[in-house]
Amino acid sequence: MRGARRVVICGAGIAGLTLAHRLAAANRDVVLVEQAPGPREQGYMIDFFGPGYDVAERMGLLPRLRELGYVVEEAAWLDDDGRVRARLEYARVERASGGRVMSLMRPDLERALREKLPATVDLRYATSVRAVDDRSECVRVGLTDGSQIDADLLVGADGIHSVVRRLVFGAEERFVRYLGFHTAAWVFHDPEVRAKVGPRFCLTDSTGRQLGLYALRESKVAVFAVHRATDPALPADPRAALRAEYGSLGWVAPRVVDLAPESARIYYDQVAQVELPRWSRGRVALVGDACGAVSLLAGQGASLGMAGAYVLADHVAAAPTVEAGLSAYEQAWRPLTEDKQRSARRLARWFLPRTRAELVVRRAALRLMALPGTDRLLTGALTGKPAPVPTAAATYPLGTGEAAGAQTGS
Repeated sequence: MRGARRVVICGAGIAGLTLAHRLAAANRDVVLVEQAPGPREQGYMIDFFGPGYDVAERMGLLPRLRELGYVVEEAAWLDDDGRVRARLEYARVERASGGRVMSLMRPDLERALREKLPATVDLRYATSVRAVDDRSECVRVGLTDGSQIDADLLVGADGIHSVVRRLVFGAEERFVRYLGFHTAAWVFHDPEVRAKVGPRFCLTDSTGRQLGLYALRESKVAVFAVHRATDPALPADPRAALRAEYGSLGWVAPRVVDLAPESARIYYDQVAQVELPRWSRGRVALVGDACGAVSLLAGQGASLGMAGAYVLADHVAAAPTVEAGLSAYEQAWRPLTEDKQRSARRLARWFLPRTRAELVVRRAALRLMALPGTDRLLTGALTGKPAPVPTAAATYPLGTGEAAGAQTGS
């Protein structure tokens, strides 16, 4: 067996679950740890497209994702009186992506990945990494449940606030670039609000702050919130902070924030990117948001996390050594990640208008995109440059069944 035989993955989110699946398919011994006590319920609706969509297709996940997904007819920007000030038909989004896009809740994407996880993966909740001893012959990983594992590779797939990155690469503030926004997401039950939202993605046509609403099954509504904030520090009471920030918006906003659950059940974080000079050190590597968070401004975080994990698994399975595989993975995937990060930073000004004048300009741009013959403009705005998922086949000869299995849906 080539390269890493036993792998510990920290973080059972989209990147961690994808990586665990692909390494187990390549006959690796995988231990997947997650500090949360169980699968996370918090999260927001995503438009899933791009390289992650391609990976989901290779893994045979698309039929299940379509079952879990939602049909959205349009995105509509509404003012304080509930009047539509701009709209974008989702049929045009589908045409712009060649039909390779779907709307689904981020927790449902994780659910589909968990359902597909091979039984050989040792998945441990309420467990994280507490110590890392990187040796020449192995990496010794101390876990918070008191156990210790000698592995060939440790991967931090534990998000923007990665524990593995902190333990091995250094303090978070060295690598996290704050982009000037806070974001939150929650789900609530209310038939009246759900009826007003209907089969649309409704966004408040507002400056400095914005709520986005999706109608879910069982009279539920998913909320996405983002606002400008000069201080990256997170509030002690997210629910109270949301009421203070969004309660004065019009239309259904006061009711939406009043129906927010207790703070522990609200996803709340800063909008930031992660930049490191290297994504690996010895027998420790990072994947997804832990090393290359693009931020919600890029619109493809879940897709890129899933595809990056697939690329990492492919190279780890194919390379003759752990170090060679990690180096090839970074060379293959880092340029795309950095391109998406740059695009997101350029978009920051227009993502959420600061002034009334900027709001008017954004309305005009959205109306322009709605005109016939602007599909190419829409494609560039939504997806950027095409991002094919690179494989290890060009780097390593496929001399083993394990490497070949890691690149297919087996």
